Amino acid sequence: MTDTAALLPDRLLSVRDTFGIDTDLKVPAFSERDEHVPEIDAVYRFNPDVTLAILAGFMRDRRVMVQGLHGTGKSTHIEQVAARLNWPCVRLNLDGHISRLDLVGKDAVVLRDGQQVTEFQEGIVPWSLQRPVALIFDEYDAGRPDVMFVIQRILERDGQFTLMDQNRVLRPHPYFRLFATANTVGLGNLNGLYHGAQRLNHAQIDRWNIVASLDYLPHEEEIAIVQARVPSLANDEGHAMVARMVAVADLTRKGFAAGDLSTLMSPRTVITWAENVEIFKDPAVAFRLSFVNKCDEAERPLVAEYFQRCFP
Repeated sequence: MTDTAALLPDRLLSVRDTFGIDTDLKVPAFSERDEHVPEIDAVYRFNPDVTLAILAGFMRDRRVMVQGLHGTGKSTHIEQVAARLNWPCVRLNLDGHISRLDLVGKDAVVLRDGQQVTEFQEGIVPWSLQRPVALIFDEYDAGRPDVMFVIQRILERDGQFTLMDQNRVLRPHPYFRLFATANTVGLGNLNGLYHGAQRLNHAQIDRWNIVASLDYLPHEEEIAIVQARVPSLANDEGHAMVARMVAVADLTRKGFAAGDLSTLMSPRTVITWAENVEIFKDPAVAFRLSFVNKCDEAERPLVAEYFQRCFP
């Protein structure tokens, strides 16, 4: 990774002009793009409330967690805000194999001038902490609770980080930012939908300054997203088909909320279905391969009924 420690925001962007939100707020941004800045997705749709929450994180150094069901675009939302600010961004997926050594660092044997020497290699947390980087803990509630205590101190305002292996105390860079995404806000796998989600210590959850909730997009916006992702459906005929597909997805979400289904269709699944229609040329076949086969066998007749309602 190249050194970004010397970078500083050097301009202010209008939130109204950049994100289309009716506010006079201005947010610091970088003029130059670094290799850690995500690529801009021109068709991404921003949720105004969640966008303002994320921008508060960038503007005022708030610790922001974005919570929501799968496929709502939680991580992408943070990345796309960072992309428009040219803000370096590092995304870390907190699977069950992430250890304290991965976060903090460890001694490693390296080759120096033809000699093997042991030196300390920083983990992702101290590396990011010393730079103007937006660090995203993805799937925050999938991290092992004992490992998550490693970051508890940096969740506090001006939280310093102690490297015990080095007898050093790191002070955060003034433009270091911390974000997280979660399905359950640390409450565990309550409905059986998110196997592997952990119950997290409430004292740690309490340290997050802002918790934003991201829901699925409105009907027409979801249609627009699918058409943007699958250009072959970006016409009147395609709009009609995608509208029916999104209607099926809405029925699965209502069925899940009512307890009739144990799974639901996310926008990601709808996009996959649309892409598979391009391949198989048959919405029914593509639907079965994209979603139905993921469902419990006892629930498949109900899912087929949803399909028949929308594709008579």
